[in-house]
Amino acid sequence: MATRLRDDLPDPLREIRTRQLFVMRLAVRPLQIVGGTPGVYRRIGLVPGGTFDGERLSGEVLEGGNDWQAVREDGSTTLDVRLVLKTTNGALIGMTYCGVRHGPPGVIARLEKGEVVDAAEYYFRIAPLFETASEEYSWINNIVAIGGLLK
Repeated sequence: MATRLRDDLPDPLREIRTRQLFVMRLAVRPLQIVGGTPGVYRRIGLVPGGTFDGERLSGEVLEGGNDWQAVREDGSTTLDVRLVLKTTNGALIGMTYCGVRHGPPGVIARLEKGEVVDAAEYYFRIAPLFETASEEYSWINNIVAIGGLLK
């Protein structure tokens, strides 16, 4: 009987274990609609600020972030986001993430109207990367995070 490829993996690669890094709340201004470009419907959200709070780091999201969204023909939205985090002790951390949101058209329409929708009704995940010059937070330069978003 043939072995499955997974059976040959070392234990650390057989499963992904996670631990919460932080919870973040962003303020986003009304979207700037670029419109139907070749390939996607483009819109851009400007981020005037926000906060993040976690066991290992907390602080504020500085003004100037942006959220480039591409609405695809299948109704999914992809994100390309860039933010600057400032920890409570003043360290600056660049955060970038890509993500995707999709779900039934009726659910997405409710989200677009600003309605509160149960997160189990749609999919919204991100993959953040970080960079900092801070020695205290240098560990964050070497991780790939995963996250879920509301709305």
